[in-house]
Amino acid sequence: MIAVAVLLLPAMGLLLFMMDRFENRVAAAPKRARHARQSHLRLVEDPDPTPVVGHEAGHADAA
Repeated sequence: MIAVAVLLLPAMGLLLFMMDRFENRVAAAPKRARHARQSHLRLVEDPDPTPVVGHEAGHADAA
């Protein structure tokens, strides 16, 4: 009985290791395809963009 347990121990360790690797691969975020675009396509344009005023518009302070 002890001989069977000793012989099964490496197999169980290998199975645990392989299942851990498999779980990490399945749970990981999918990689982006090589042919995927860099930016998202805008399907609907903003009809009334809010104008930017003040420092945010890029005006330099008079010094």
